[in-house]
Amino acid sequence: MNVLPDPTRPLKIGTRGSKLALAQAHEARARLMAAHDLPAEAFEIVVIRTTGDRVTDRPLKEIGGKGLFTKEIEDALADGGIDIAVHSMKDMPTVQPEGMLIDCLLPREDARDAFVSPHYASIADLPEGAVVGSSSLRRRAQLAHRRPDLRLVEFRGNVQTRLKKLEDGVAMATFLAMAGLRRLDMLHVARGPIDPAEMLPAVAQGAIGIERRADDGDVAALLRPINDVETCQRVAAERAFLARLDGSCQTPIAAYAELNGSRLSLRGEILRPDGSQALSGAREGVIADGPAMGRELADELLGRAGQGFFDHLP
Repeated sequence: MNVLPDPTRPLKIGTRGSKLALAQAHEARARLMAAHDLPAEAFEIVVIRTTGDRVTDRPLKEIGGKGLFTKEIEDALADGGIDIAVHSMKDMPTVQPEGMLIDCLLPREDARDAFVSPHYASIADLPEGAVVGSSSLRRRAQLAHRRPDLRLVEFRGNVQTRLKKLEDGVAMATFLAMAGLRRLDMLHVARGPIDPAEMLPAVAQGAIGIERRADDGDVAALLRPINDVETCQRVAAERAFLARLDGSCQTPIAAYAELNGSRLSLRGEILRPDGSQALSGAREGVIADGPAMGRELADELLGRAGQGFFDHLP
């Protein structure tokens, strides 16, 4: 693409088909339109159904982990069926397929988890034995560690599906990402955000990444003006922590980086899958050292955890 896209040669944006995924794709398109003064018709949003979207009756850890939400989209990118792919960064494996690159992140939304319940205002208000639903192994382990009296059930599906399950009484509460609710204009369904000190978020939660073919210089130039440097710096530290831990959907891992001037602070946590033990730590340093801090913190926690820490299944 030697020139900017136009309605006769639109840039094809690949995405999953959920309301949240489409909202993220539309945000990416809106930012590209504004950056290059282009009409909406210069872009085509292409919906791609992934394995993770098709198989909703089994836990993610049983059917393959994080790549379930990306493989078909990346296949389309490799084949030229799409020009870029829009992803939730918290869904992304730490290593991209050969020939693929994510070097553009949109400004990060609120990274905190949201507590959602028709009847209770907070985790602390849940009565003993209350049923709580979540598909996230990280959230389930964190909750089991802090409230072992609660009963946890698998709760997969998009935002709307999970809210319907609450209405039907399948569970008394669940958790969603504040970022997703904000992007869907549904903040009203949350009782409120959960302080990261109580529940540390998933790695890169709230960040949208745009994947491209590594050899596509024209697309690289198109994306450069919408890349958010601060989000990249924070996410780089968190994902370095995750990568060193070899994180997947079978390992409960949380991390959260914040910037303060030229300094970056990083908190990380690993948990046994059954919530019986949690280990956490922190690092602070100059922003450029963020990825190194992530790796160092991961090494510290692994050293404290010892062999087989992640083997205790719930």
